[in-house]
Amino acid sequence: MTARGPALGLLLLLLCPAQVLAWSCVWYGECGIASGDKRYNCQYSGPPKPLPKDGYDLMQELCPGLFFDNVSVCCDVQQLRTLKDSLQLPLQFLSRCPSCFYNLMNLFCELTCSPRQSQFLNVTETEDYVDPVTNQTKTNVKELQYYVGESFANAMYNACRDVEAPSSNDKALGLLCGKDAEACNATNWIEYMFNKDNGQAPFTITPIFSDLPAHGMEPMNNATKGCDESVDEVTGPCSCQDCSAVCGPKPQPPPTPAPWRLLGLDAMYVVMWTTYMVFLLVFFGAFFAVWCYRKHYFVSEYTPIDSNIAFSVNASDKGEASCCDALGAAFEGYLRRLFSQWGSFCIRNPDCIIIFSLAFIAACSSGLVFVRVTTNPVDLWSAPGSQARLEKEYFDTHFGPFFRTEQLIIQAPNTSVHTYQPYPSGSDVPFGPPLDIGILHQVLDLQTTIENITAFYNNETVTLEDICVAPLSPYNKNCTIMSVLNYFQNSHSMLDHKIGDDFFVYADYHTHLLYCVRAPASLNDTSLLHDPCLGTFGGPVFPWLVLGGYDDQNYNNATALVITFPVNNYYNDTEKLQRAQAWEKEFINFVKNYKNPNLTISFTTERSIEDELNRESNGDVFTVLISYAVMFLYISIALGHIKSCSRFLVDSKISLGVAGILIVLSSVACSLGIFSYIGIPLTLIVIEVIPFLVLAVGVDNIFILVQTYQRDERLQGETLDQQLGRVLGEVAPSMLLSSFSEAVAFFLGALSKMPAVHTFSLFAGMAVLIDFLLQITCFVSLLGLDIKRQEVSCCQDDSLFTVWNQSEAAGGCHLCSSLSSQKNRLDILCCVRGSEDGTGIQASESCLFRFFRNSYSPLLLKDWMRPIVIAVFVGVLSFSIAVLNKVEIGLDQSLSMPDDSYMLDYFRSLKYLHAGPPVYFVLEEGHDYTSLRGQNMVCGGMGCNNDSLVQQIFTAAQLDNYTRIGFAPSSWIDDYFDWVKPQSSCCRVYNSTDRFCNASVVDPACIRCRPLTPEGKQRPQGEDFMRFLPMFLSDNPNPKCGKGGHAAYSSAVNILGNDTGVGATYFMTYHTVLQTSADFTDAMSKAILIARNITTTMGLEGSGYRVFPYSVFYVFYEQYLTIIDDTIFNLSVSLGAIFLVTLVLLGCELWSAVIMCVTIAVIVVNMFGVMWLWGISLNAVSLVNLVMSCGISVEFCSHLTRAFTVSTKGGRVERAEEALSHMGSSVFSGITLTKFAGIVVLAFAKSQIFQIFYFRMYLAMVLLGATHGLIFLPVLLSYIGPSINKAKSSATQERYRGTEREQLLNF
Repeated sequence: MTARGPALGLLLLLLCPAQVLAWSCVWYGECGIASGDKRYNCQYSGPPKPLPKDGYDLMQELCPGLFFDNVSVCCDVQQLRTLKDSLQLPLQFLSRCPSCFYNLMNLFCELTCSPRQSQFLNVTETEDYVDPVTNQTKTNVKELQYYVGESFANAMYNACRDVEAPSSNDKALGLLCGKDAEACNATNWIEYMFNKDNGQAPFTITPIFSDLPAHGMEPMNNATKGCDESVDEVTGPCSCQDCSAVCGPKPQPPPTPAPWRLLGLDAMYVVMWTTYMVFLLVFFGAFFAVWCYRKHYFVSEYTPIDSNIAFSVNASDKGEASCCDALGAAFEGYLRRLFSQWGSFCIRNPDCIIIFSLAFIAACSSGLVFVRVTTNPVDLWSAPGSQARLEKEYFDTHFGPFFRTEQLIIQAPNTSVHTYQPYPSGSDVPFGPPLDIGILHQVLDLQTTIENITAFYNNETVTLEDICVAPLSPYNKNCTIMSVLNYFQNSHSMLDHKIGDDFFVYADYHTHLLYCVRAPASLNDTSLLHDPCLGTFGGPVFPWLVLGGYDDQNYNNATALVITFPVNNYYNDTEKLQRAQAWEKEFINFVKNYKNPNLTISFTTERSIEDELNRESNGDVFTVLISYAVMFLYISIALGHIKSCSRFLVDSKISLGVAGILIVLSSVACSLGIFSYIGIPLTLIVIEVIPFLVLAVGVDNIFILVQTYQRDERLQGETLDQQLGRVLGEVAPSMLLSSFSEAVAFFLGALSKMPAVHTFSLFAGMAVLIDFLLQITCFVSLLGLDIKRQEVSCCQDDSLFTVWNQSEAAGGCHLCSSLSSQKNRLDILCCVRGSEDGTGIQASESCLFRFFRNSYSPLLLKDWMRPIVIAVFVGVLSFSIAVLNKVEIGLDQSLSMPDDSYMLDYFRSLKYLHAGPPVYFVLEEGHDYTSLRGQNMVCGGMGCNNDSLVQQIFTAAQLDNYTRIGFAPSSWIDDYFDWVKPQSSCCRVYNSTDRFCNASVVDPACIRCRPLTPEGKQRPQGEDFMRFLPMFLSDNPNPKCGKGGHAAYSSAVNILGNDTGVGATYFMTYHTVLQTSADFTDAMSKAILIARNITTTMGLEGSGYRVFPYSVFYVFYEQYLTIIDDTIFNLSVSLGAIFLVTLVLLGCELWSAVIMCVTIAVIVVNMFGVMWLWGISLNAVSLVNLVMSCGISVEFCSHLTRAFTVSTKGGRVERAEEALSHMGSSVFSGITLTKFAGIVVLAFAKSQIFQIFYFRMYLAMVLLGATHGLIFLPVLLSYIGPSINKAKSSATQERYRGTEREQLLNF
């Protein structure tokens, strides 16, 4: 051991001088000009030279690893300055990951200054250079080889590959590698950085990658830092956003819930099919058991299977009336007497009633002068107090409204794909049809023409420049135009710019485009063209926003161009808003009339949907009018009971029908007027739906009243007013039941938060209530006058009722004081007398009534028919329940457009887009950005929390198929930290005034904002944070500093007064492409989930502020997040109200109310079945129709239910048959045929929304209502209807004792 020690020491002494002597340079200092302001280095093969002391700061800043001993290096101070300038762009994008930038600086420092350059640098080409100052001949190094360790290159790339560029929503290497980040690797990245064609390298440096010595050279293979390692004690490892190794395994979305299946089939189908089979087994088992029981105990097997006989349910029928029976009978008697007296009064005093009614109608309808119609889609679909609406208000208030979007999607159908062959080498690149040079010139002409469109508003001109988004205004007034032409500065000459000779083209628009789609924020495309990619407005043009129809990220394969003109929106500034709308109108007119056989254009503007909705409504006015005209014509004719052709105008009731229709329309006008007085605006749904609803209710009541009178026989000694009073006493309680239950149901439906349902319910409830009041007043009086027309002569047209005189005998007001004994006066022309056939006015039964009484009712209620009916209807119900959860939710935008709308072409072209709507994650005012803790909770760079706001959005973007967040967020705070670093040339101030100095300013008085010390390299905090932030937000990007925040973030940060703090801020990204309502709804719900999770992990609960997502479509799609709950609530409230009103007005007939509400519920459930079969989605429009179907179902069910309860027949079958006979014909001829006639016309409407949500749903409403009311309900009542009310039966027999009616009751 002792002998080896001196020997080893001697060996070291011998080797050390040898190693020192081996350290030599290949260059030192700068020589001739290479290009522009770039110079070659001077060849030098001597030993390293001590660095002058004025270069110490630069050496410590750039290459601290070479700062030792006397700092002998192979570069002078000027070379260090050149190195610093060359590294500004990588510094701005890569320094957010210190280890990445450390490795990169190692690569360049070893190249530029290493004292052992000669070991890994091999000069391959030089040229002589005469220094013009000293006249000395020097040698320029024109080319050299750089031997780089392959392991070093890979380690450097691995440390940098995940680094984000927050302002461009892309990887930083996508901006620094000369190609897309995904196509970048260690070798082509370094080759690109050392290629002189990139615009940064002054001469060609050829990297040779090897870990082993080659050709006598020792590759540079310095130690590297992984992105998960700290560079020093001050800085930490890179953030999770910039280093996947820090994050751990990539997060996985939660598994999709498995569909509920049984036996390999949809579980709902299996459950409902099984339930239905069990029901049939039990039901038919009970049916046959009763049949056997009857056959055993009763003589005739044809005795009806009535539950009064089969079961002892009504064993108490023979006993005394219960308290409820007595109460019900008393209430029924009170209503009967009240309406009888009221009817008699109306008949005796028609003129007073009519005048009062007209005055009431005039007073209420006068409110229409204050009417306001809401067409703003936001007001139509979003409640003022909804979460999305409040968040929209917050965003608009703090950041300004989201800009108005005018967009073109352009295709070139007549142009084929062409191939670009790069020179001198490279694989062929196909270019899609719209990227042909000729097409691009034509599109640029179109774009320029649109820019020059001039509109007029209030005698002033409005141009795009007046209203467009110009983020750098007033320094740069260029409008933001998201167009591929902005890569060429919207210039024909730049589009034609090419470099080449007579034989080859070295670079042209293909070259520039391929570079710009990879580095849209670049100010130099680094090709031979050296043209900028940054848009003329000062911001990047992302390729996924301006190109469409490409595969993966092969932008060159685009099949469509997308041009977007963002226009300023205005918050509470109607004047400016209307100026923008005026320009949009001219834009629409221009594009509609633009003709170019080479281009296919689909387009939209911010006002397009609203305009097309208005046009659609106007376009179908004629169809709707025809629909109403058909219903009016039917009503006018069907009310009369024509006995013969000669008595057509005598027996017709055209005048009365028209009067009834006018009453219905008047009730609608009164409802609109009353709420217009209050200030509640109308909506299109109210205007389109409520007349249909009220007409259904009103017509049903009119037919029941008139036809009941026509079938009634005037009693002996009974006057006309007494007879009509008695008739009204019979039917008015039924009219009250239907109308009041509907009105209450609608008024309670107004509790809904959905604007469409809320407004509809208010107007509908009031219209139905007023219609009932006018029917029992004005219409009853008009009915009396019409009957008098048939009985006595009239001196004036009965439709005018203009002659009013006092009749002393009656002591009241009457029409025509002198009444002759002449009968048979014509309808409408009542002064003309018709033929006399001696029949006069007699009780008569219509053919329809006789059909229901003699044929239909007995057939329906036969023993063998009733089980079939129950089985069929329960089967339909089971099917509807099975598909209940399969009805789609949402509203396809295309359905709301007319068939000939230009918007349909635009909706079809949305498939070409590759980015969805922008989404902003807003951090409300209150957060402390000046503290380290507050910064770490938000930022995404080094030292930030792994669950910070930016990091969580970044993580969500990695799961884009699940979260529908398509890109990493743009983060103003991370870019600010990169901008303010002392190593960067971005943040500079004048040393005398402390005012901001842009990086492009060349002035010795401009110094860096923060010192190049360990403290200065830390993030700014406290006052420093607020001192430099306004400078960052006012800095425009330039070649020396691409991080300026003016264009990207000027609207993203609210600076509080006097620059004392930061208020609300946002972090923007984009959704993935969204096409269907389900896509939009899911994207919104996922964004809300992400924001809530951010709020929780930041610990902001109870802090008074939070994080929320905002996108322009949220206010429209928020309703679909709660549409199921809203549907259940509204339909439950409607059914509950109907039940309570029915219970009261039927005199506490609990079981009757239950049966009626069950039938209505079955109708509503079956409506969902029809919606599934017919492809009708659940949304605000269909929900309004469902609520309305509850109301209309009351008309089909209530009259028959009440007729059943008041019937005095013995068994349920007989009572059901009587109720169906008397009420069925009126319901069928009234609401059913009237509505059916009008609905059929709607099938010819031009708009799809009318065809689907009105024709289909209205038709389903009427058919389901009619079948359930006239088929299912009578059968159900015949099985489980309530027992006869003995008190009512006794009261009825007592009332008609001694008249011929007594015989009919006992028949």
